[in-house]
Amino acid sequence: MNSVKFIGMDVHKNSITIAIAEEGSRDSARIYGTLNNDLNALDKFCRKMVSTASELHFVYEAGPCGYGIHRYLSGKGFDCMVTAPSLIPKKSGERIKNDTRDAKTLARLHRAGELTAVYVPEAQDEAMRDLSRAREDAVIAGRKAKQRLKAFLLRHGMTYSGKTSWSKAHFNWLADIAMPHPAQQIAFQEYIDAVHETLKRIERLTEQIRQMVPDWRLAPIVDALQAVRGVSLIVAVTMLAEIGDLTRFEHPGQLMAYLGLVPSEHSSGESIKRGGITKAGNGHARRVLIEAAWAYRLQPRISRVLLKRQENVSEPVCRIAWKAQQRLCAKFKRLSAKGKPTQIVVTAIARELSAFLWAIAKQMQPAA
Repeated sequence: MNSVKFIGMDVHKNSITIAIAEEGSRDSARIYGTLNNDLNALDKFCRKMVSTASELHFVYEAGPCGYGIHRYLSGKGFDCMVTAPSLIPKKSGERIKNDTRDAKTLARLHRAGELTAVYVPEAQDEAMRDLSRAREDAVIAGRKAKQRLKAFLLRHGMTYSGKTSWSKAHFNWLADIAMPHPAQQIAFQEYIDAVHETLKRIERLTEQIRQMVPDWRLAPIVDALQAVRGVSLIVAVTMLAEIGDLTRFEHPGQLMAYLGLVPSEHSSGESIKRGGITKAGNGHARRVLIEAAWAYRLQPRISRVLLKRQENVSEPVCRIAWKAQQRLCAKFKRLSAKGKPTQIVVTAIARELSAFLWAIAKQMQPAA
């Protein structure tokens, strides 16, 4: 009864394969069996294990099945880890992979303390993340719809001579086009309707995000982050929905590494080789941060839009935002003058911008 058991679970849509490793035992993990992937079956298994061990430690890989099992087991008072699949140690010569081996490997490595846990967001944070990702999917669909329409026009020798595509003037130009064949006109109109529908979908989702933010636990930090140049509502919401509370990182360098914005390195002895950024961690947050970094290619200034966003923000946060402008705008100009490729410059600015966002989140913490 005093034994401690480490339970590895290989989770799939319809099944959970379970292996058990006991603390202090030199034996490898043993297979328990396969359960249906539903909470009733899991609850029955937990009740059986509680009668045979003093402590239970569960682990499974992060994947498409989400965090439902973690939240259920944690709610029951069990220790449960969701581990990062890319950081699970693997033998170089291992050529066989199946559910049984995966479950045994998870149990054994969890017992040895060699697994890395992923951050499990709170339910409300995950809900906001789903909403922001839905908007991102709508933006991607809109981009593809526009590409298809432009490709259709190009095939027929029609190009827009105006300055800005997808403006009111551009849509008026599209409305004046008459195709030579009725079938082509129908196809053309369907392409236009697809663009309009994606634009409306983006507007709907943006408005829903705007309405949901005030009731979010991270709403004060969302407002504070928008005091920074380039950080709009969507950028702030995406950053916090994907990462959670930024202050869970003890140092801004950890946040930079989590975002995959630090240089990769392959050094040995006196040989030091550094490459492009690692692109580890959360790609959604990294993308919006790089988009925000483009705002620093211009000289420092507090525009009318930025001034309005700073109305209800504290003075210390505004000082951090202004310091970020002065430093990052100068850095953008300096690196560009050295002949650095623009994309590399923008990435460097995004990396340092994340540190300023971390500082603002730290400033928003209540005094102890």
